[in-house]
Amino acid sequence: MNSLELAGRAARLLDDKKAQRINVIKIEDISSIADYFAIATGTSSTHVRSLADEVEEKLKAEEALQPRVEGYRSNSWILLDYGNVVVHVFTQEARDFYDLDRLWADGAKVDWQSEE
Repeated sequence: MNSLELAGRAARLLDDKKAQRINVIKIEDISSIADYFAIATGTSSTHVRSLADEVEEKLKAEEALQPRVEGYRSNSWILLDYGNVVVHVFTQEARDFYDLDRLWADGAKVDWQSEE
């Protein structure tokens, strides 16, 4: 699975668990951090943890991928780092505060719903 496929798969898993405002941003041309960010919002801290758990469990089972996880004990932001793809799951308040969509606005938005 390449980086684009992984980012799209993560976005679809988040969508299946009712995440909101899901964006996939291609950043490989503007940063060495990763190729893609997948960003999503949960409705509560419990939902944020549930979303992160779903992505982590499914990708581990399907692709034997194990991310580095940050912020799991946080109530507002969990980061799953798959190397070339970083998944950010926020509460609405944290997403508004950190505003990664604006910070990475120079990246290209990916139509993850058409990436099958």
